[in-house]
Amino acid sequence: MITKKEILTKGLYKNQVLSEQKKPKTNDFAEMVSLLLHSRTQAHILHLQTKSYPEHMALNAYYDGIGDLVDGLVESYQGQYGIIENYKSYDIQNYKSTDDTIKYLNGICEKVNKLRDCCKDSYIQNQIDTICELVNSTLYKLKFLK
Repeated sequence: MITKKEILTKGLYKNQVLSEQKKPKTNDFAEMVSLLLHSRTQAHILHLQTKSYPEHMALNAYYDGIGDLVDGLVESYQGQYGIIENYKSYDIQNYKSTDDTIKYLNGICEKVNKLRDCCKDSYIQNQIDTICELVNSTLYKLKFLK
């Protein structure tokens, strides 16, 4: 616990101290964001390689939407906790089949759901929910709108 005297002598503001005390697992958040940023590029490549028009359109909607959603998520997080570091990179995969694309997006969902507990702020969780909504909407289109 930081005392009032420490706050005054170190020139810290109460809000800064409190946000530092409740700082989430930054590496988990960076991993989730890295995965989501990669998914935009991966979806764009799959979009360009598929020969299915409905899949082409579903992936187009995903890569058009995910960038702004992730940007807003990161800006909210960084406004509260500071700049994210330790981003990861992932290899690009070539298109194989609709089933593989579905498996890829299911994997995104599973990983996001596993890593989302790194941050408890309700407004950040709401932004993650909106990202999950886009992933699941894309999965619906890939599975049922052929």
